[in-house]
Amino acid sequence: MKKIKIIAGIAWAFICLILIIVLFPGLNSFSSSLAMLPFMKINPNYTGGEVAQSLVMDNCTIDIRRPVFDGLFGERQKGFVQIDWRGEIPAEIIDTIDFDFDNNKDFAISINSKSSETILLPFNNKIRDVGISTPTSYGWAVRVNLKK
Repeated sequence: MKKIKIIAGIAWAFICLILIIVLFPGLNSFSSSLAMLPFMKINPNYTGGEVAQSLVMDNCTIDIRRPVFDGLFGERQKGFVQIDWRGEIPAEIIDTIDFDFDNNKDFAISINSKSSETILLPFNNKIRDVGISTPTSYGWAVRVNLKK
């Protein structure tokens, strides 16, 4: 019995070695084609969610993203909505945002882009606080924490 286990282990190691040698040159193309499969996508917790509405202003565009409550096994009780300002950012950003598109403003936000000071004035009881307020390569991004 001991000899069978040793032979099986050596055979398994040899098969894995051959498999690695055969697959190694094609790893880049294999990973690229695997990433293009329809079920492969970046988690919205990292991207901020899909853009739900874009508001074009004089010198910048405001992207209001869909609220994100995604968890590993289902929706969470706490989430966020990300707002992106793209383009030429003024020294002070003052906007009112309707993130759920019910024609009622949900919060007002004031951002001093020089000092990164962000003040949130909620009008909706789902709004908790500011999670992240940061300059980005395209302008400015804010994540406002929400409760369900």
